[in-house]
Amino acid sequence: MSDQLTLSAEARERAGKGASRALRREGRVPCVIYGNNEDPQSIHVEEKALMKALHTGHFMNSVVMVGVGGGNVRTLPKDVAFHPVTDRPLHVDFLRISEHAKVTINVPVHFDNEEDSPGLKRGGVLNIVRHELELTCDAAEMPDEIRIDLTGYEVGDSIHISNVTLPKGAESTITDRDYTIATIVAPSALKSSDGDTDEDGAADAAEAPSGDA
Repeated sequence: MSDQLTLSAEARERAGKGASRALRREGRVPCVIYGNNEDPQSIHVEEKALMKALHTGHFMNSVVMVGVGGGNVRTLPKDVAFHPVTDRPLHVDFLRISEHAKVTINVPVHFDNEEDSPGLKRGGVLNIVRHELELTCDAAEMPDEIRIDLTGYEVGDSIHISNVTLPKGAESTITDRDYTIATIVAPSALKSSDGDTDEDGAADAAEAPSGDA
């Protein structure tokens, strides 16, 4: 389960591009908190603190408690805008949520036990179709990753969502098909080698002298 993160914030008294640029020059990042049938709230947070949270690797699928105005607001980050050149965060959208709200998040996929996959040991390649899974889950039980065991998979095998054990309470948002997450494919070098062997064999047969000659 993802760790809960915290950020201290201050209310934004002025809106607009000019006010936002001024905040950024002071090392602050403008943000907005919206949702849960309440009015949007404009805030700003310290850039260094935000960067530390972003570098956890699971910022976008963690509950973030935003401290503002003497209280804490339970939120889920929904969007972070970055500068196209410097990659500095320019703006963050936070969604207000209740403690056990049903939320939709993208969870990264990681693969274990590659050494126990016969297909990979024979030179096969893991072709990852989906690096993330879109899941719905309880806001208090959000997974920070999904791990998939590759033990026993051969070349030509596919890993579908039905092969994955999701955390308790988590469900895939795609329910109309058993979609593919990854496949074990033969390397092109192996295919070329097989093709050369077949061609050489055919050529040898064509050049072999007839038994009647």
